[in-house]
Amino acid sequence: MLKQITLIALMGLSASAMAGPWQVKVGASSLAPTSDTEIAPGLVVEADQEYGFTPSVEYFFNDNISAELLLAAPFNHDISAQGLGKIAKIKHLPPTITAKYHFKNSTRFTPYVGLGGTAFIAWDEEGAAKDVKEEFGIAGQVGFNYQPADAKNWGVFVDVRYADLSPEVTLDDATAAAVGKSKFNLDIDPIVYTLGYSYKF
Repeated sequence: MLKQITLIALMGLSASAMAGPWQVKVGASSLAPTSDTEIAPGLVVEADQEYGFTPSVEYFFNDNISAELLLAAPFNHDISAQGLGKIAKIKHLPPTITAKYHFKNSTRFTPYVGLGGTAFIAWDEEGAAKDVKEEFGIAGQVGFNYQPADAKNWGVFVDVRYADLSPEVTLDDATAAAVGKSKFNLDIDPIVYTLGYSYKF
């Protein structure tokens, strides 16, 4: 319940911004799962690392405080089981909202930290994954924006995000009979590394 409340509150904070300085960011990201799941004795299941296009929109309330909404393209994960190889493929959307603090200073580097909420919204399932439920989690973010000397509005940024996500997966009947379990929580808990371009207006 706390995860859902945090996500809704932060989305409301973002929606309350009606006018002011906006920033559009276009990035390329690597999403690397940090956990695996033992669904039966000796049978470990894990999602693979994936790459994707991650645009976002950010609103600045002042020089230090902003809210950022990540609007990533769908990620595709191959799900593999130890000794069985690939058993399923899951496509999902990872919308994420974070409240951020920017450490303004005399240099052209502006570090920032963020905290917010994220969602795992299943887009499509293939193979042994019969159904994947939506999941909500807490998200953290650290990074920096760099503005070159001749740039008025644009810059480049690097950031790292962590998300607490373990969606529930329902297996098809044949796989469930083979492993002795019909449902399990797939511990993904990804770290997302992003490099991109920002433009403020």
